[in-house]
Amino acid sequence: MRKMIAIFFLSVYLTAFTPFKEVWKLPVLIEHFMEHRAQDPSISVLAFLDMHYMHGSPHDADYDRDMQLPFKMVAHTSLVTFVIPSVSTHFQIVPPFYNKKEKPLLYNSTAYSFNYQNSIWQPPRAC
Repeated sequence: MRKMIAIFFLSVYLTAFTPFKEVWKLPVLIEHFMEHRAQDPSISVLAFLDMHYMHGSPHDADYDRDMQLPFKMVAHTSLVTFVIPSVSTHFQIVPPFYNKKEKPLLYNSTAYSFNYQNSIWQPPRAC
């Protein structure tokens, strides 16, 4: 079962996103060769391929039919491109705002005096 699912997804990918889908146009190639063979019975397969693929695309009476042949036109309809932008980050070293030799003063011990708590346990004073 896994093999069949893998084959299914591979065939969907090949026929949708690659030039392999041009293989589906092979019946058009054979039919167009038969049309040329009806007009000129002496034409060979190599002469037919040479006429349609080696000499460009001359604008003749069956130009529209020639453009339906496989590998005649480039189709970019299923072209998927991922672009990952390059991210450049620049770091700048900023000098510190304080002097490295002096340690910064984080707190002032005199501002936090705990002597007021000791006054609770004192007896009341007479004025």
